[in-house]
Amino acid sequence: MADAPAVPGPTDPAAPPAPPVPAVPPFPATHREVRLAARARGALGPECFTLAEAPLPVAGDGQLLVRNRFMAVTAAMRSMMTDAELPMPSFVPGRALWGAAVGEVVRASCGFAPGDLVVHPYGWREFAVVEEARARRVDPQALPDPAAHLSQGATAWGALTRAGRVGPGDTVFVTGAAGGVGSMAGRIAKRLGAARVIGSTGSAHKVPYLRKTLGYDEVVLRGAGPAEDQLRRAAPDGIDVLLDTVGGEQLRAALAVARTGARFALVGALSGQLGDGAGVAAPVELDSSLVVTRRVTLRGFSLYDHSDLPGEWMGEFGRGLRDGSLVFAHTRLHGLDQAPRALCELVQGRHTGAVLVEL
Repeated sequence: MADAPAVPGPTDPAAPPAPPVPAVPPFPATHREVRLAARARGALGPECFTLAEAPLPVAGDGQLLVRNRFMAVTAAMRSMMTDAELPMPSFVPGRALWGAAVGEVVRASCGFAPGDLVVHPYGWREFAVVEEARARRVDPQALPDPAAHLSQGATAWGALTRAGRVGPGDTVFVTGAAGGVGSMAGRIAKRLGAARVIGSTGSAHKVPYLRKTLGYDEVVLRGAGPAEDQLRRAAPDGIDVLLDTVGGEQLRAALAVARTGARFALVGALSGQLGDGAGVAAPVELDSSLVVTRRVTLRGFSLYDHSDLPGEWMGEFGRGLRDGSLVFAHTRLHGLDQAPRALCELVQGRHTGAVLVEL
């Protein structure tokens, strides 16, 4: 049998030169971001958002390029999509939305290094340019799940320790108990020594979850009768602390049931934020004589006034997650394209805990 023809090998001078391997760029040339298509008027819908492709942003001096891994969706974003007067900047039609995010540094200047995990305020996009001053490096080992760095527990912890001053034996009422702040507050109050913790919700299907998972002893259900009557049954001896994320009727009910020396920490106004107007106003008529005669303290609380709280909370949160006394209640959707849906469903009350999008 005739010999087979020789096949040129890699060292055979007759072999044609291998084609050059094209260089693979370390990052894509473009990325996606969610922009505000139009101001929200009435019910929030997908027509308010645009998923757009944009050139990859370039980080300059004193800036980081961050690949986002998780982003948070909050009720305040609904208000920021309107033209209502707000204490924070509103979103701008045609531009990307923003909000808390966790990401990995991929290009850095001094002070940070590629691979660092940071929390920053530029979510709603796959890559973000972040000023060093607005990035907070986090220890990837501090919490079992990196997404937990987007927990709203720091607000709950600060409101209950700084403003509410929860102590042993207290009865605590938390409005909006299934939301991002409220879902953390029940177990935090118990951790601080509260004897009884009552939460409120507007969804009957969330009641078992509040009791079995989130640490609430009783639940006030909006629409199941006057809030004051339900609260009196749940706390026949009155309440010592209120953490209020809702306002409206529930704030009035809490004052009616307050014990002497009660401490009220007001952190939100969902009754106004999630309505069709979606501003921030949540008017409520309060009996000032009760505030005076019962010496009730009403204090607005914002995390922005306490720069030490995030670090303090992370230590507490990590210990609580590991010993099982705290849980990270959250809903996680996957893909940037799901972010508009996440916000729409949050406004509709369809989720529990923090609402996050994994990119």
